[in-house]
Amino acid sequence: MRISLAADELTGIAAELPEELHRGGHELLLHGAYSDDERDDWAWASERAARDVADGLVDQAVVACWTGTGASIAAHKVSGIRAALCGDAPTADGARRWNDANVLALSLRLTSPAQLQQILGVWFEGAPSEEPADLANIEHAREIERPS
Repeated sequence: MRISLAADELTGIAAELPEELHRGGHELLLHGAYSDDERDDWAWASERAARDVADGLVDQAVVACWTGTGASIAAHKVSGIRAALCGDAPTADGARRWNDANVLALSLRLTSPAQLQQILGVWFEGAPSEEPADLANIEHAREIERPS
């Protein structure tokens, strides 16, 4: 799978992220602090990764900042993106299943290497629910995004 990866600084789990994604067999497109040619601030880096998803250049994105909150907010501002800040595997599993989330946001500060492995595992093994109520919620989220 092609994954866009962005972080605003190379601290906490930032070094483990590309290693774990490569270990999972993913091809990476790097942004922010992972690129010498880009601005590494959370809003710019996360937007770039999210736009890669929205533009169909990659299948999913992983964005990270100190708390994960800013990265998730910036990514979620891109049309068509459903970013989920996940601090544990059950939350990541639910975000993929019930929300069809396509951008995983992580806290560089709070996520341990062990949690990272678990979160990435369930995220990339997960699939969106086919339940009518779940599909209706995803469609309604798309409708909210459209200008009224």
